[in-house]
Amino acid sequence: MSERAPYGTWKSPITAERITGSSTSTDDVIVDAVTSVVYHLEGRPAEKGRCVLVESLSGREIVPKDVNVRTGVHEYGSAAAIVHDGVAYYSNFADNRVYKISVKEGSQPEAVTPENKAFRYACFDIHPIHPQFLVSVLEDHTIDSPSTVTNTLVIIDTDAKAVIPLVSGADFYALPRFSPDGSKLAFQHWNHPNMPWDTSAIALVDIAVDTGGHRLTSSSYSSGGVTFSNSVTIAREGSNGSLAWANKDTLCFVSDVSGFINPWTYKVSTNKASPVFSSPVEEDFGTPLWILCYSPFAIVDEEGKVAVFKAYRDGRNILYRVNLESGERQEVQGPYVVVECMRTVSRSKGQFAFLGTKVDESQKVVIGAMVDMPAASFTSVSTGADEANKNLFDASLVTIPQGITLRVPPNDEPLHVIYYPPHNPVYAGSSIDGEKPPCVLNAHGGPTGMSFQGLQWKIQYWTTRGFAWLDVNYGGSFGYGKAYINRLRKQWGVVDVEDCIAATQTLSKSPHNLIDPNRTVIRGSSAGGLTVLNSLCNSSNTRAFAAATSIYGVADLVGLVRDTHKFESQYMFSLVGGSPTDVEPFKERSPINYVDKIDRPLLILQGEIDRVVPKEQAEMMYESIKKRGGVVEYKPYPGEGHGFRMKETQCDALERELAFYERVLALQGAVEGRL
Repeated sequence: MSERAPYGTWKSPITAERITGSSTSTDDVIVDAVTSVVYHLEGRPAEKGRCVLVESLSGREIVPKDVNVRTGVHEYGSAAAIVHDGVAYYSNFADNRVYKISVKEGSQPEAVTPENKAFRYACFDIHPIHPQFLVSVLEDHTIDSPSTVTNTLVIIDTDAKAVIPLVSGADFYALPRFSPDGSKLAFQHWNHPNMPWDTSAIALVDIAVDTGGHRLTSSSYSSGGVTFSNSVTIAREGSNGSLAWANKDTLCFVSDVSGFINPWTYKVSTNKASPVFSSPVEEDFGTPLWILCYSPFAIVDEEGKVAVFKAYRDGRNILYRVNLESGERQEVQGPYVVVECMRTVSRSKGQFAFLGTKVDESQKVVIGAMVDMPAASFTSVSTGADEANKNLFDASLVTIPQGITLRVPPNDEPLHVIYYPPHNPVYAGSSIDGEKPPCVLNAHGGPTGMSFQGLQWKIQYWTTRGFAWLDVNYGGSFGYGKAYINRLRKQWGVVDVEDCIAATQTLSKSPHNLIDPNRTVIRGSSAGGLTVLNSLCNSSNTRAFAAATSIYGVADLVGLVRDTHKFESQYMFSLVGGSPTDVEPFKERSPINYVDKIDRPLLILQGEIDRVVPKEQAEMMYESIKKRGGVVEYKPYPGEGHGFRMKETQCDALERELAFYERVLALQGAVEGRL
């Protein structure tokens, strides 16, 4: 028989220990282009965040137990491995060297780059004819400051164990890709002060191998190293990226020049780039390049005329089959609302792989096949991550998200949110007549980020306890077109904050009546932490939220500009304004300068070795609030950086946050002595 109890006090079988101790993440999908074998990178909190290369079908680990397949390029780490014809190449986080290893059981790795801890490698591609040559992004931290770190493209000669400079001059490079015949190399590049989703170009160069096959060159070779000529910029207006070769004459990529990220192709034979669709489609078919392994499409036929793309609609992904020549598109029916890291598996079989998440099923490695349109077949591959997460909890515990588009003042602009109602099959609702549930409002990071509708047990942790959960895709979030992203230009700390406040006020009133505005708390990590902190001290209503949690959140924009890493070192200028010599706009948006206005309880969680948001910012906020007698708690985590990777940290952070809200909201039945 169903019980009733006040919202926020329900007993739940979903514990922090189970969802962090047992959980394993899948961070990338990798396909051997020769053998079509699927691999993935598996993050393991129980092994202090170690990332492992795994053969997906068998679950067999490819690398030794002491290897962490991870890179520090751009600090976030991504695109750390590739597999070609049964040989894996990967970046090892401990020493930053690139290694190769046969995927056969019992094989041992061999370093293919010289010792140099200052060199970081990522985003590999294998020359299709001469596979001893890898092209790679190299990030050089010899002089380790944002203005002196350099990014280049290099060739790694795995036979000679040598690193050969190839392309330099731009501030950043990404996605170097050899053409199928090995004669061309395409790549994305951009310069400060832009982020790749602001403005980035795609270039194409000729590549050749000398007659002895001993070195890879471009159209000209100099004794000082490998250089290139015959460079062609094939796309420069707007943001252009996510490139892959459809065939030796056709390069496929995405561009937001229309205002939405849409597919484009470039023909080598005509030296012409053109949109795939005859008129722009008002959906985004790509993702901002936060991490280098993002891929929004896969080629699924032998001629290179057909691709499967993901697009964004109402906070979820949908799939399209796209004819790259005619522009015809058909929506593909499927159950996955989050699709990431799309890769071609077999063109002859129309197969592609991706990381897929459903609203009621956690992330899995999935192999899709184009069979009878508009349907496709999908097969989940049994992985270690799947096994670790398998049957964690009964499906009846899952609350189904609701995508809602609100209209908010002052200009009646759209605001996109995802609402998760409280749900627990043991409870029929609240025992208090007319009670609205307390709500945990989550401000995503980025801030050019997005919250999705895919199953996350950490959200169900709250909803099964009788909390509502609200993801706010505030102005500046991706997935809704360039204009929506640009709402945040020069307005970070304003638009995001006011959108969160407006979402709370709107959903607490008729016709929605979904949440209790007096018991809504706000939380956010990284950039979302700035939103959290400014909502408490630098907003139109500093008492809009009952309490807050900042998770490695930004408190001092002046310090962030001074101390952060190269990739984001000039991101602030487009988000806030200002310049290296004009810091007044940063001061005006920095919560640390308004800390005396914070009169709501605040919990601060911080990694001690965070280089993106240094711990000093958290400590400044804590000491200032504590000094004047405010309600504040601070928990630093040794060994953690920007993003908590260790099981113990993840578990403690979640339990600590729950206990904090139980106390400050004075919820009946709150567990005593949790901390």
